Amino acid sequence: MLIRGATLLDGTVVDIRVDGTIAAVGADLETRPGEQVFDAHGRTVIPGLHDHHVHLHAAAAALTSVRVGPGEVRDRTGLAEALARAPIGGDGWIRAVGYHEAVAGPLDRALLDELSPPVPVRVQHRSGVLWTVNTAGLARLGLADHPDGRLRSDDHGWSDTLPRNEIPIGDVSRRLAAFGVTGVTDATPDLAPADVAALTANSAVLQRVHCLAPGKRILHDTDLDLDALSGWITARHAEDIPVAVHCVTAAQLVVTLAALQAAGTRPGDRIEHAAIVPDDSLAALAASGATVVTQPNFVTERGDQYLVDVPAAEHRELWRVASLLKAGVPVALSTDTPFGDGDPWAAMRAAVARTTASGPVLGADERVSPRAALTMFLGTAEHPARPRVIAPGAPADLVLLDGSPAEVLDALDAGLVAATLVAGRPVFVR
Repeated sequence: MLIRGATLLDGTVVDIRVDGTIAAVGADLETRPGEQVFDAHGRTVIPGLHDHHVHLHAAAAALTSVRVGPGEVRDRTGLAEALARAPIGGDGWIRAVGYHEAVAGPLDRALLDELSPPVPVRVQHRSGVLWTVNTAGLARLGLADHPDGRLRSDDHGWSDTLPRNEIPIGDVSRRLAAFGVTGVTDATPDLAPADVAALTANSAVLQRVHCLAPGKRILHDTDLDLDALSGWITARHAEDIPVAVHCVTAAQLVVTLAALQAAGTRPGDRIEHAAIVPDDSLAALAASGATVVTQPNFVTERGDQYLVDVPAAEHRELWRVASLLKAGVPVALSTDTPFGDGDPWAAMRAAVARTTASGPVLGADERVSPRAALTMFLGTAEHPARPRVIAPGAPADLVLLDGSPAEVLDALDAGLVAATLVAGRPVFVR
C-alpha cells in the first residue's frame, strides 16, 4: 500500500509505502504497478499506540461480568439488586467486578451471603488482587471452612479449579483496534509458558502481544519480604528475564527499590503502577533505571474517592507523571484494562488535565503536555519509554486520524481514529 499525503505529528506531509514494514517515507513517491493507493488527504498518521499494561483474558471475562463499583452501585441495597439481576454464567457462577469498599464496606463471605443469591458468587476488588466468594461458591471450590471467603487472585490453588468458559477475547481486541492500539503488553502474573505461547499466537487478537510473565510479581503489604524479593529478582535476571514489580503503595515501592538496589537492575526492568511515590523516593526511583508504567486514567476514574480516602497532604503523591519525568525516570502510560477504562485517549486526557470525574484537579503539578501524553503510548514492548517514529524499516503499525496534528493534540479523542494498521494490514476502518 502507498499512503499519500499523510501529515506526521511534526507537521511534515509525506507519502508512506508499507508492506509488513515501512518501506519508504518521502515526498511524491512513485506508485508501483499493482500497488494499492490510499489518499490520506493531509490527515495525521502516527505510529500505532501500545498499551503497556493490560490483562487481556480478564478484560474479555469482564465483558460478561456485572460491574459493582462505586460508579454503578452506591450501597448495600444497590449491590444486592445488581447481583440479583446478574446472569449466571455457563460455569454456574455469578461473576462481579470492580468492587470498592465505598459501596458497602469491607466485603467478606458473611456480608456477601446476605446480599447475593444462593448460587456461587465471586466478586473481584477493583484493584484486581482480591476476590470475595460467598458460601455457595466456597463449597463449590471445596473451601467450605474458609474463614472469610477472601481469596487472592494470584493463588492458583483455588483459581485453577474454576471451569474455563469461552471468553470473547476477539471483542476486546477489536475494541482496542478501534482505539488505534496496535500492540499490548499483558501484565497477568504467573502465566505458564504454554499460556504465553497461546496468547501471543491467538488469531483472534489483532495486536502484537508481549507478556511480562514470568517476570511479573504482585506484592502485598501484609507479607513484604525484602530478601525474598531480592532473591526472586536475582533469579529472573540470571535467566535473562527483566522484572516487572506491581507497586501500588509507598511500602511496596520502598521495598522494591531496596530489592533492585540489592539485586541490581538490568535493561527492561519495570515498576508497574507506582500509584504512590513519596518525594523521598524520587531520587532512588531514578537511580534504579527501572521504567515506570503508570495509569493517570485512575485520577479521573477514581479521583473523587481518593479525595475522600487519601489525606490531602498525600494527594500530590498519587499517580505522578511530570515529577517522574523531571527526576529522570523513564515513564510509559497504560490503561490497566479491565481494572481501568481501556481507552488510551482517555488516559492521555487525564494525564493532561488531572481532573476527577466531578471536576476538581488532583495533582496539578503532575500535568503533562498533550504531546508528551501521546508519546508515552508510542513506545515498544521492549522499550516502553522510547517513542517510535515513522521511518523506513519500522513495523507498519500505523493509525490514521481525522484531523491535523494540532486538532489531534487538542482533542486526544478516540473518535478521531479513522483506520488502524498492523504490519501494513488494516485491522480497523471507521
